[in-house]
Amino acid sequence: MARARGTRGERPADAGSDGLTARARRTEIVRLLDDQEYVDVGELSRRFAMTEASVRRDLALLESEGSITRVRGGAVARRGARTSGFYAQALHERVAEKRRIGEAAAALIEPRSIVFCDTGTTVARTIGAIPRGERSGVTIVTNSLAVVEETSEWDNPHVVSLGGLYLPEYAAFVGPQTVGALQHLRGDVAVLGCDGLTAEGGMTIAHQLIAEVGTTMAEHARRIIAVTDSRKIGRLGFAPFLPISAVQTLITDRDADRAELEAIRARGVEVVVV
Repeated sequence: MARARGTRGERPADAGSDGLTARARRTEIVRLLDDQEYVDVGELSRRFAMTEASVRRDLALLESEGSITRVRGGAVARRGARTSGFYAQALHERVAEKRRIGEAAAALIEPRSIVFCDTGTTVARTIGAIPRGERSGVTIVTNSLAVVEETSEWDNPHVVSLGGLYLPEYAAFVGPQTVGALQHLRGDVAVLGCDGLTAEGGMTIAHQLIAEVGTTMAEHARRIIAVTDSRKIGRLGFAPFLPISAVQTLITDRDADRAELEAIRARGVEVVVV
């Protein structure tokens, strides 16, 4: 994808650069609306070097999430949408760090793998970063709508979407139906997010039903990759779901607490800092 020219008032970040994922592109649209209140379909088409039909699909998805409001010819900001749910807020936080973490995690996914994915925003970044040439052989198993969305532009996606009780604030399915479906599956790798991770307390999350799904994915995968930004390192959340000894690889950003990372390494976990 070609780099689009910036205009006065736009963020000079990597919007429109080669390799920008669908989720990252939609995040940039929301960021633009934070600055300028209105975006035009034609403007977005030029900025991201994509068709106007593709832009309209992005806007429709963002409106369905409650992030924007579509109007004739474009979209306007929907104030307050960013705090309407845990996931909606997390989408627009530490975007660059999550992109680097996702790219590093995607590089560890081997061709033709079966990949379990939970609900974290950084997990969705990971799936979006899988190279185009390796996507056709990968099977994604997930309870996350965001992960499913990341595969929407793949040529031939092989996705198992787990049903169950829908939690809008996490854009995810949970409960007995979700866990029951996982009981009959086996994965090569589980890519899991969290809202807290320590050497002593392991991985934690804010919702018990989300935790239950993460635990089940870990139990049925041969390898576990934890992906989380530095704010979560050294912090404990509400519901523990995985001891640190069960994690093979942790990927985080360079702002993470060094002492905590050393304690995690001492437990035998490979720690990758990006």
